[in-house]
Amino acid sequence: MSNQEKPSSLFGEVIYAYTRAQAIADGVLVDVSQTAREAGFRWPVAMTRAAWEDCVAWSEDDSRRQVHQDESGRLWDVLWMAMNAIRRSSGERSQTLYQLYRVPRDGKCHEAQLVTLKLVAGPGDAGEPVITIMLPQED
Repeated sequence: MSNQEKPSSLFGEVIYAYTRAQAIADGVLVDVSQTAREAGFRWPVAMTRAAWEDCVAWSEDDSRRQVHQDESGRLWDVLWMAMNAIRRSSGERSQTLYQLYRVPRDGKCHEAQLVTLKLVAGPGDAGEPVITIMLPQED
């Protein structure tokens, strides 16, 4: 490839791109940046819908069926443990696995169970640094 040739010419024109902003607007990602700033994050943070549903989502009905919790407290736990994982990491990796205890939203559990989440740091839509929190099997 010559210095003048762009990588896009090697693969052809981009036919379709799904941006982070679109994923947030569609609900595929949940923007948690405001609470994340309170927890010490400097970059925008979003969670995948699957990670949100597993570790954060909680309703009054869930509290009546299981044990009293609220989404804001559950979100704080996810973000606080993520920040602690970042502080413990060497800072050289773009992905970090971390664990926390959360009550599963299954209609019957009353005790917290250990879950693993994956924190990924990467470029946003305009190349800015962003963080995404997801389940380990998600990309």
